[in-house]
Amino acid sequence: TMPVHHRHLVVLENTEAVTEAETVILVVKPQDMNDLLNEISQSIKPGALVVSLAAGVDTAFIESRLPEGVAVVRVMPNTPAQVDEGMAAISPGSHSTQDHLDRVTEILSATGRVITVPERYQDAVTAISGTGPAYLFFVVEAMIEAGVHLGLPRDTATELVVQTMLGSAKLLRETGEHPTVLRERVTSPGGTTAAAVRELEDHKVRAAFLRAMEAARDRSRDLRREGAPVRRAADEGDRNRVRRPWNLDRVLAGQCPGPDGSQERHEPVDADGVLAISCSYGYEAAGGLL
Repeated sequence: TMPVHHRHLVVLENTEAVTEAETVILVVKPQDMNDLLNEISQSIKPGALVVSLAAGVDTAFIESRLPEGVAVVRVMPNTPAQVDEGMAAISPGSHSTQDHLDRVTEILSATGRVITVPERYQDAVTAISGTGPAYLFFVVEAMIEAGVHLGLPRDTATELVVQTMLGSAKLLRETGEHPTVLRERVTSPGGTTAAAVRELEDHKVRAAFLRAMEAARDRSRDLRREGAPVRRAADEGDRNRVRRPWNLDRVLAGQCPGPDGSQERHEPVDADGVLAISCSYGYEAAGGLL
């Protein structure tokens, strides 16, 4: 008889799990990151590397919740990692070294490709590759429905569309040619492809994709604003001023509390994709809640 090997799943509390870990990977919803960091911050092993896969949560926020000097690397993966064809973009925090980036790259390379980008690009990366699979699935879904509408059995339409998508991506990757060049090779003057592309252009599909990705980028920024705390401006002259709670929606609308509790107007500033609202009252909301 063949021997039976029993596998045991060991479940640890978060604080226990990080105590001896050289690399700690945080995979939680953005709104849960603050609570998780507060829970584990005192248990992080000195010299450990913290890797975050939470959308919209920047390395500065994570570093501010951990002991001084802890290295943090931010990652935006995508779902094709499930079949080892993922695309991940990584960004170093202020304490990260090339060795830390190399370690994260090695880990993620098992599930696809990895590139390193400045963190200011991460909102755009989220919009392109992070949520990109959903756009392509949307196109595939539409093409399959069109095939059914044209009289094809659904399984036939599905096979045609999926293989066409896969083959086209492979052709694009392996030839290295610009997608416009490859598209024009399929498009004969006055032919079927030209007729189809004209309809797509008439319905402004290209512009719709641009707007969709801008919306995804903006939502990534919103997640950071919703999840980060307010910093007190380092201004000695503000210490004796009146302090009162204020609402984020009013701040984002350009309204700040004045020194006497009255309402002040200001212009929100968005620098490099990071909201930085400053009020003369002395409070600065760096993408956070008031």
